[in-house]
Amino acid sequence: MSAGLKRLNELPRDEAISELMQCCGAHLWAEAMASARPFPTRGIFMQTADALWYAMTPEDWVEAFQEHPRIGERAAATAATRHAEWSEEEQAGARFASEDTLSELARLNHEYEERFGHVFLICATGRNADEMLASLRERIDHSVADEMRTAAEEQCKIMRIRLEKML
Repeated sequence: MSAGLKRLNELPRDEAISELMQCCGAHLWAEAMASARPFPTRGIFMQTADALWYAMTPEDWVEAFQEHPRIGERAAATAATRHAEWSEEEQAGARFASEDTLSELARLNHEYEERFGHVFLICATGRNADEMLASLRERIDHSVADEMRTAAEEQCKIMRIRLEKML
């Protein structure tokens, strides 16, 4: 068992929930993960994280989505420190985008939020701004149900990356 997993297993419940909330902003998910401890292996930990994520309702998913800054924008100063730092790292590909690309991202982010009721969510790690913009252009035409599933899958990818960092 890794030192990070051992540490998480031994944290008081409230502290474990707080740590897990840095990885996924859905309260019910973090509470369920804290209740599922102790995790004997990293593999079981990650399998449980996935299973609990996909057992959540769309409302829980949206709660997690809302913890993310818009693509191309900085995390809010009020965001939890680790969460804000990770968002900055994940969106590094947007840091050097042209003004035109950033302007188009901002415009389409607004359109997306009007259409779907939540921020556009994409696992930005390893992607540049033009790739993220292309995904946004494609996904804005999804049905509401299809886009909810796609955004949930993207959140799960982000969550897994963050869980690995936490451990």
